[in-house]
Order: sequence, then structure tokens, then C-alpha cells
Amino acid sequence: MTTKPDTTPDTATALSACTVNGLRVVLSGSEIDVVDGIDLVLAPGEVVGLVGESGSGKTTVGTALLGYARDGAYIGQGSVLLDDRDVLALSWKDVRQLRGEEIAYVPQDPASALNPSIRIGRQIVELLELRNVGTSDERLERAREGLAEVGLPNDDEFLHRFPHQLSGGQVQRVALAMAFLPRPKVLVLDEPTTGLDVTTQGMVLDTMNQLCRSHQVAALYVTHDLAVIGNIADRVAVMYAGRIVELGSRSDIFDNPSHPYTRALLDAIPHLSRARALGGIPGRTPGPGRRPEGCRFHDRCSEAVEACATTDPEPVAIAPGHTARCIRTTQIGSWDINLGTVPDSDPAAERDVMLSIDGLDVFYGRKQVVFDVSFDLARSECVALVGESGSGKTTISRCVGGLHKNWSGSIRFDEHALAKGARTRPAADRKRVQYIFQNPYLSLNPRLTIEQIVRRPMELFGLAKGKEATDRVVELLEAVALGPTVLKLQTSRLSGGERQRVAIARALAAQPDVLVCDEITSALDVSVQGAIVSLLEDLRKHRGISMLFVTHNLALVRSIAARIQILNTGRVVESGSVVEVMDDPREEYTRNLLANSPRID
Repeated sequence: MTTKPDTTPDTATALSACTVNGLRVVLSGSEIDVVDGIDLVLAPGEVVGLVGESGSGKTTVGTALLGYARDGAYIGQGSVLLDDRDVLALSWKDVRQLRGEEIAYVPQDPASALNPSIRIGRQIVELLELRNVGTSDERLERAREGLAEVGLPNDDEFLHRFPHQLSGGQVQRVALAMAFLPRPKVLVLDEPTTGLDVTTQGMVLDTMNQLCRSHQVAALYVTHDLAVIGNIADRVAVMYAGRIVELGSRSDIFDNPSHPYTRALLDAIPHLSRARALGGIPGRTPGPGRRPEGCRFHDRCSEAVEACATTDPEPVAIAPGHTARCIRTTQIGSWDINLGTVPDSDPAAERDVMLSIDGLDVFYGRKQVVFDVSFDLARSECVALVGESGSGKTTISRCVGGLHKNWSGSIRFDEHALAKGARTRPAADRKRVQYIFQNPYLSLNPRLTIEQIVRRPMELFGLAKGKEATDRVVELLEAVALGPTVLKLQTSRLSGGERQRVAIARALAAQPDVLVCDEITSALDVSVQGAIVSLLEDLRKHRGISMLFVTHNLALVRSIAARIQILNTGRVVESGSVVEVMDDPREEYTRNLLANSPRID
């Protein structure tokens, strides 16, 4: 993983690359603010992390630095100063010239920012042509230099590839190369490593960090992943409901968090070195127009008192450069990073094996992608499948779920062989093995109500109907902390975390014995991730459900699984109890995964 910065620029004295004053973004046709009162300074060579849950306004602040507000909103107040020029006061022509040249932007999904029909080399050269940089030969040479700078091949073969021929990490580094080529003064990165495995994420972050330091580029790194920020940022701004609620150096935020919201986010982060009882933050981030009076966090805050509901707090100085927007900063005591630590899961000596996989070989067409994989899963046990992208973990899980049929070997469930495809399995097997997909935006029917989605398995397997089914749906929604208020809603009214809870409720409606969880928390806020992990743990302990948990997040594995299978290019390279593998890894590949994993402990 990226090494932590050795020094923190003194932004009180350092030359500012970009200064944001009193930024306010407002919904069109109203006075409802999306973000309000944002003050931030970015120094040359500094990485500032902007963190918070979905809906907190992080991306709105990031894009405002480029003079942009999304459809339905406008920048109503404030300034963004770049070399004494106010970006927000410039003409449209001047702003267009400035974007990419002096302030660059790297989106969350760089593949969508690249033209799929144009080769990589041509896209980079075109960027330089638009800025009238050099001759054609000089532009090509600059393109090669830019690719080499981010650790990518720069030969003709690579330059002639199309975006779809690159891995996720390569696409992200191409986006970084294109952002750095004009040598901007400010770089805005919007969730640039979401969905990448830890090794690829580590390479991208190292590249970004080195380029910012060497070229003295000020970076605003927008993310919901505090563990990543704890490893790369010089300073951190924590956002909630459109405002910065805490701002300080990395050590201020991670060693002495002073706002209850910051502490709640840190409490939801899993640790690599020890298991934790993870949990979420009650409620959800209020959107524009629904934010409460007084402190915007008071209705979710464990430290709130009566005055919090009526007092709109101003930033309070905790130490030089460290502020928190809370009236109780001196009264809530110190924070302990070890809070919530629990004993590691101890694999049971006596195991009631529910699912066994023996000699599994998997193919895509004629190409073999999984080789001779064998392991088992006991009742009320969680086994994690971990590895880089392309290691075969999702492919194995899809075979178990009956979603991939081209395999050989044996998959036995409750002492009988599972048919290869879900459609050829008897209803009893389909009912007892349920699959939860990574992306709830794609796995839930947007035309159906939540009630219809969750009751569908009951009707399909003849478990309940009529009022009994409705009552059962309410019970399941209560179990996943949603409740009956969402019954008649469609999924478009729910957040990503709430949709994933609906997906879990739908799987539970079938009364399964095994849940196959495929990267189900990879794109979620840490608070939502904590709530879902807590829910799954409760189901495992109290309902005896077994889980096959696919993830690239080793810290999360520590808090949920008892056993682990480490996969590399379709083969199990190391396996055993989570404690044995993570505390004393035998394989170099496992050690590299652990070394590249972001950590705050």
C-alpha cells in the first residue's frame, strides 16, 4: 500500500494552489443548498482527502473546482481562486480553456471517459493537439513519456490498444497520464479506485501520489474509503449533509477525531490486524431540502443533547489547523481506535459440512480459468474467497449458484451433487442456495415495488401467499433495518446501501441454508458496509446460515469469516483459518495482498 506522507504542508504559510471560500451550490429554482459554506485550501504537492457518506456533497465540491454544477443546480455563492483568478467569475470560454490544462479531473469510471472506438495512443495525442502542443512527433513522444510515468508500457502495441483491451487498473492509469500531461496545478480525483482490487488500487494510488509530489500538483481526493485516505492524504476534510464538519491533518483526523460523525465513520472501518464488531450509523444522510434544523447530524448522533437540535454549530478550533463543527467537542471525551475489537473467529473443530467443492475446473469456451479448486463450507460458517481481479473467485461463486455451467469436478450440497445450471436444479436446491449480487442497481427490478421484489421467492417456492406473505415481507424488511415504510416504494427511491439490504431480504425470503455473497459491499459507504456485515453476522449466528463471501477486502474478511481461500489466476495458493493466513502468511502472493491493503490500525 502507498506509504504515508512524511510531511504535512503548512497551509497557513505554503503558497496556495487553489483556495475555496464560502462555496454554496443551490438547487435551481429554490434556495435549497446542496453544499454550503465550504472553505478549503489546497497547497502545491498536497493531497487533501474529502470524505463522507453518499449524498454528503463530496462530488459537488470536487466538480465546483472546475466551475461546474450538475443539471438542476447552480453555484450560488463563493469563490474558487486559482492564481488570484476566480474560476467561478470567468467566462465560459476561459473556463473551458482552464479545464484539463490547469485543473484536471479524473472520474470514478475512467472507462466511460475514454472513447471506446479510438485507440489509447490516439486519444492521448488528441489531448495534446487540442492544446497545440508541439509537432506530431513531439506529441507522440509526450504520450509515450506520459504512459511511462504512470508505469504503463509505451510501445506501439500498447498505444494501438482500445480501452476495452486494458484492465481496470490500466484504464485508471491511462486517465491519470492524460490528467497529468498538461501539468495542471490542481487535480480532482472522484472515487478513482472504487471497485479495484487491493493490488491494482495500491499501484494506482502510488502512481498518483508520486506524480503529485514530483510535479507539485495539489490534489483533492474524493472518496468514501477512509482507510485509503489514511494512507495517502496530508489533510482530511470530512463532509456531512453539504458541510465540512471536521478538517485537519491526517493525524488529527485518525488519531484525535473530534466530531461524532468522524468517529462513527472510523468505528465502521474493519481492521487488518484484529476482528471488530462492525456496525453502521443509524438513519441515512439527509438530502437537500430534508436537512434538520440545528446540527445536521444531531438526529443520528449518539452524543446529541437537546441544544444540538436548535444550535447550528460554527467550526470550533481544536488545535492549529484542526476544526470541528460541533458544540460538544470538549465534552465527548477521547476516541479509542480499539473500540469494538472482538476475538477473532475460531473455526469449529467439529464441522457439519453443508457444501463441498472437489477438483473444480472451470472454462469459458475452451479457455480454462479455474484449476482443481477444492474446499468446503460448514453450517453456520463463513468462508471467504479472496484474490485480485481475474483470480477466479466470482467464477467459482457463480458455479455454486448455478449461474455458470461450463465446469467439471464436483459440487456437493447436503450430501448430494448439485446440477450445473440453476434451471436444471430442483426447486429445493434453488431455494436453499441463494446468490446476492455485487450491484443492486442491476439485480433488482426497477418496475416492481419493494414488497413485490421480496415476496417473489415466497410465491415461487410456495412458502407463503396473501397476508401471510406480506407479514413475512415486513418481518424481513425489519430484519434488514428498513421496515414497512419502504413496502410500496420502487428501488429508485432507495440508496445503494438500502437496495443491497432489499437484495439480502429477497435472498432470505427463500429461507436459504447458504448465501453466496459476491462483493456485496465493494462500492458502499463504510457505515453501510458495517451495517450489512453486522446483519450477516447476526443471520449466521442466530439462523445458522452458511456464507460464501467473495471479496478483495482483506480487512473485512478479518471481521466476518472464519476460514479463507486465497486465489491467484484460478488456483488456491493458500488456505486455512483467517487468523493463521493473515497473521502468518506462507505465500508471497498473500503477503503482497496484505501489504497492499489500506489500513488505519
